[in-house]
Amino acid sequence: MLTTVVFDADETLLDLRPAVTGGLVAVLDEMRRRTPAAAGVTLAELESDWGAVFGELNAAPVVEIRRAALARSLARAELVNHLDEIADLFFARRFALTRPFPDVPSALATLRGRYTLGFATNGNSRAERCGLAGEFAFELYAHENGLPKKPAPEFYGAVVAAAGVPAGQIVYVGDSWEHDVVAPRRAGLRSVWLNRLGLPRPLGCTPDAEVSSMADLPTALADLGVDAVGVRLELKEFTSITGAQLA
Repeated sequence: MLTTVVFDADETLLDLRPAVTGGLVAVLDEMRRRTPAAAGVTLAELESDWGAVFGELNAAPVVEIRRAALARSLARAELVNHLDEIADLFFARRFALTRPFPDVPSALATLRGRYTLGFATNGNSRAERCGLAGEFAFELYAHENGLPKKPAPEFYGAVVAAAGVPAGQIVYVGDSWEHDVVAPRRAGLRSVWLNRLGLPRPLGCTPDAEVSSMADLPTALADLGVDAVGVRLELKEFTSITGAQLA
């Protein structure tokens, strides 16, 4: 029986990319305001700085990775000494612009009547700062209270502990194949891949369900529950028949 649905945040519930772009635009405008040396710096360069530092720092808190990317960007115009101010500017703008995808509010409202809802993320998109305050029974954030990032098994263990039910009663929903499908299933949870972009399904693992929109999630979860009940009924019938034959 499914009792709990736990969601990834960025690119699952939250439309992060426009918010990050808006934050970087604000940074670039401020850089150009501060010095003529920033006139030749482009938004594409600022966007690329995240990828340039992410590989080395991927296990670090997201705030630290973003600060390292911004430091790299500011170095393009000899503004590294202003990192704290620029980082504050970026995060203020990024959170002001971060909002749920349009299909999220109604789906959460539907699901809340049927399941316990949780929020568990590697990122720094706090629910109350992104238009999702009060939506979840529990929230988990990597690097708070020593919690490691996905796909560490401890992350999903914390999800199970917070939910207070066996892992098999929990469905994890997210857009990342490795973090939200493969790793949760390895930890004993069920998984739903939210494939908004229509990407081909990777080999080697099968999610319990795949949806292209949050609007489809309530039906997909209901079908999973029906499947689970069906399996139990079939096992019960098989046991009864076998017992009768042996009597």
